[in-house]
Amino acid sequence: MVFQLSHTTSYKYGNGVTFCHNIATLKPRDFLGQTILSYDLEISPKPTEISERIDFFGNTITRFSIQQYHKELKVIAKSKVLRDFTLAPDIKDSPAGLAITLIEAKQALKSILPEILEVKQFLLESILIAKISKNIRDYALVSFKPDRSIFEATTELMQRIFTDFEFNSNATNVATPIEEVMENKKGVCQDFAQIGIACLRSIGLPARYVSGYIETLPPPGKEKLIGTDASHAWFSVYIPQFGWVDFDPTNNQIPKNQHIIVAYGRDYYDVPPLKGVIYSSGENKMKVAVDIRPAVD
Repeated sequence: MVFQLSHTTSYKYGNGVTFCHNIATLKPRDFLGQTILSYDLEISPKPTEISERIDFFGNTITRFSIQQYHKELKVIAKSKVLRDFTLAPDIKDSPAGLAITLIEAKQALKSILPEILEVKQFLLESILIAKISKNIRDYALVSFKPDRSIFEATTELMQRIFTDFEFNSNATNVATPIEEVMENKKGVCQDFAQIGIACLRSIGLPARYVSGYIETLPPPGKEKLIGTDASHAWFSVYIPQFGWVDFDPTNNQIPKNQHIIVAYGRDYYDVPPLKGVIYSSGENKMKVAVDIRPAVD
């Protein structure tokens, strides 16, 4: 599938801005199964300074600053992406990956091989997922038993989050602690991804945050998925003997072609689509519009 993607972020400043510095994480990743055919970032007003680089996690980020007075900032990221999940390794074709248990995985994670050392960073606390409580660990242990397949247990965890938590865009914001999300069982895709990550880390498995998008227009006869009108998020668990496997608890599915991956991080704080600082006062309003659909050519 070839998708045309547009992500527009608009800020309106009540009293105007004299200076702003921003970091955008909007360019989709390029890997086996996902190829970036084109990418363009339009910024208005025109930045005084702009640069692009690869961050610690391998994501493409754009830094830009605007050093002139303006009352509105608009950032439009346009991408064309070829998605074919069948090109990437599938855990269902890996008997060893499917069968490895929690106790076997934790033993494998004691290795000092470079690949294992690399994934261990996703075992550690992060800014939004710190001091994981007994409440979250107990929730994880319902699914994870020492002699149970990690893939089977994580699939069940994804299903339980989908069933137990209510999607409610008014219940949380980016600063809402995961303990509050766990207590109220309400939130959005970012919250559900971070609950899944916290559960996995609590029992000793590396887990990372995945930011991206879902196809806006569903295939004929299929219902529209949740998270299609803005950036989406899900989680990924590292399974020794195979590698990383993605799970989308908001929609209770393992991502395939409908999911476009933009960035990986420890939690949302590492990979927001746009963040920055401004010199201003007064009320500021932000609007985000996302559209992703099959390319017409």
